[in-house]
Amino acid sequence: MGSLRGVLLLTVCASAFGQVRAVKVAGGYAQPSAIAVDGNAASALYVVEQQGRIRTGQSVFLDISDRVGCCGERGLLNIAFPPGFGLDGGKRHFYLYYTDRAGDVTVSRFRLNEANAGDPGSETVLLKLPHREYANHNGGSLVFGPDGFLYIGTGDGGGGGDPLGNAQNRLSLLGKLLRIDVEGPDTPYGIPASNPFVARSDARPEVWAYGLRNPWRFSFDAETRDLYIADVGQSAYEEINFQGAGSPGGENYGWPHMEGMHCYQAGCSQTGVTLPVAEYGRGSGDCSVTGGYVYRGTRMPDLRGAYIYGDYCSGRIWALRRNGAAWQNALLLSSQANISTFGVDSAGELYFAHHNGGDIYTLMPAAPGVSAGGVVNAASFDAPISPGSLATFFGNGLSTALGIAGALRTPLPAALADAQVKVNGVTAPLIAVANVGGQEQINFQVPWDTAPGQAQLTVTAAGVESAPVQVEVVPAAPGLFEFDAAGGAKRAAALRSDYRVINTAVCETGVCDEVAHPGEVILLYATGLGEVENQPPDGNPAAASPVAKTRNDTTVTIGGMNATVLYAGLAPGFVGLYQINLEVPRGLPPGTHELKVTAGGRTGKPAILGVGGPAAP
Repeated sequence: MGSLRGVLLLTVCASAFGQVRAVKVAGGYAQPSAIAVDGNAASALYVVEQQGRIRTGQSVFLDISDRVGCCGERGLLNIAFPPGFGLDGGKRHFYLYYTDRAGDVTVSRFRLNEANAGDPGSETVLLKLPHREYANHNGGSLVFGPDGFLYIGTGDGGGGGDPLGNAQNRLSLLGKLLRIDVEGPDTPYGIPASNPFVARSDARPEVWAYGLRNPWRFSFDAETRDLYIADVGQSAYEEINFQGAGSPGGENYGWPHMEGMHCYQAGCSQTGVTLPVAEYGRGSGDCSVTGGYVYRGTRMPDLRGAYIYGDYCSGRIWALRRNGAAWQNALLLSSQANISTFGVDSAGELYFAHHNGGDIYTLMPAAPGVSAGGVVNAASFDAPISPGSLATFFGNGLSTALGIAGALRTPLPAALADAQVKVNGVTAPLIAVANVGGQEQINFQVPWDTAPGQAQLTVTAAGVESAPVQVEVVPAAPGLFEFDAAGGAKRAAALRSDYRVINTAVCETGVCDEVAHPGEVILLYATGLGEVENQPPDGNPAAASPVAKTRNDTTVTIGGMNATVLYAGLAPGFVGLYQINLEVPRGLPPGTHELKVTAGGRTGKPAILGVGGPAAP
């Protein structure tokens, strides 16, 4: 074979990519073949079942098992949502890749029904490729590229060694990567003018790249737009091919002349062949590569920019990253799963399916971690924290799913969404566990008996405990809750005595119902005002009678003037939340004023309060 034409494959220790683990997040699926999201924020995972169903959670999104030929390498193999798909005013159609009852490869468009599920009667067949002679090598990838076109990965037609001669025959659509326009006006689809073989008589215009055996899974890097193609080998080598974002297409990936970086046919030539950037042999129980994704999430910072892929038989998962002219490759873990597919959610976090077991797993750090300055007062987002009050833990690997899991009852639970927090070994009541927009956090109540000083905080996620984090605890650490007002300004969360929201704007003159007024009684909500009378147990709401008044002196200034504090203590019916009832100083001029709270000798971060003129009589 000779030279690798400048491509150098390095093997490095897994620590270069960090340590990861697989955590089961769902189960009970029948031979899952693909995992997808629809592009909406915090979207649920769509799990494709090979026999012909698609499910979200336990709900059936679509069932076309009446027309799908299964199983072996045939079946319902993939789903793709077009750019702009959305249940609220967006596109209401999607695309499937499956083999029909005759064995032919079929790409179809389906529409949503009024219940926002797939309508099995809405099918429009866009492409049907005869594939009846052999049952294997059906391809199965269906991906919208960053250019908005649909890319389709087809197998070579089956049999050993491409006996039908499809992979190198550019007049065949088998053994190819195709690129077509399914969102334009042309029916059943259009041909992008920039496809590499549009003006050629010796090639089909749909062909984007060729020389592939069975590109079961390929994907684009969401950040760089580079393309990674995992091509299943014949008998000796599995390969990962790379196509840079600037490529005009037309690559020949070598099959069946070559398998991986080696000759499959005697005396093969490398002329015009684009070699893989990585390969592996059939040792250690490996047998079939399953392509994944370049990691762009936040949960595992060491993996950012690495392409994650696995093997169907061994369950091993690797990370591959470009390093200048070289490629670093490392084994991440041995999952023991039959990895049929990977998936990525809207936050960039990775999942994979255990085909025979019917389970879905996500990749997480080996242990949950804390972000820099990640344990803070829940209102001010500053350290330190204080006993009995609300606090927030920011980190990674805290949650296995997108969205917010909130406590639905009181007393607050000790564990929520597979997460638990301990302060000096004492379990803290949890309010919410969130993973939204790539940010993970846990809101909790600091146990009342936490002693002031340096405390050790740990978080357990999916059964694994983090290293302890040192956090300062003080008797009182006042913080005021704020909200976004007009123009994006941050203002103190203030209510009138009848609980109507105020402080959303500023009136410089006259009367304005959106601001406080001199002499008016308003309510503020805060954290960290310290020890209280009638203290409730951890995780329990404060009583309305007798109230849980603070033992510390609590003072409030607005615009440098002292406000009359009528009550400072826990908000009745809430856990760990403090309430301050005060009278706005008389004589305070209209405008925007700093509001400061001091408790236990410590002054919290200022907030903003809009004040108008005197209240109407």
